Amino acid sequence: MSAPAHQPFLDRRRALAGAATVGIGVPLLAACSGGGSTATDTGGGGGSSSGPLTATSDIEVGGGTIFRDQQVVVTQPAKGQFKCFTAVCTHQGCIVSSVSGGDIRCGCHGSAFSIDDGSVVNGPATQPLAEQQITVQGGEITLA
Repeated sequence: MSAPAHQPFLDRRRALAGAATVGIGVPLLAACSGGGSTATDTGGGGGSSSGPLTATSDIEVGGGTIFRDQQVVVTQPAKGQFKCFTAVCTHQGCIVSSVSGGDIRCGCHGSAFSIDDGSVVNGPATQPLAEQQITVQGGEITLA
């Protein structure tokens, strides 16, 4: 019986290169997953078109709250002024991790965005966070 005309060949060098690629790639993927939560990070509840996302009293002036399930961040740059942005960082798609000091911060690579308009205040991100539509009525904030 003769051998097949073409057999795949995996030498030691190719096997080690493949293992090294997997060894580098897995931690990078984990770093960009966004995991963990912070004091300004809420896991869910509300946010559907049938109910409120949160109460206006739950968003501090000069700060904001991240709603991971809905992938949005709601801020209050000035008393009574509410803004909503995507919580997906424009650098590599991580969910932003905190809101403090007037900035929406991404813990993956250090990008920061303004709570006023979502513009980049610190890279590596180069694009602003997209503004999302909300309705503020009767002390409640609802995604539009």
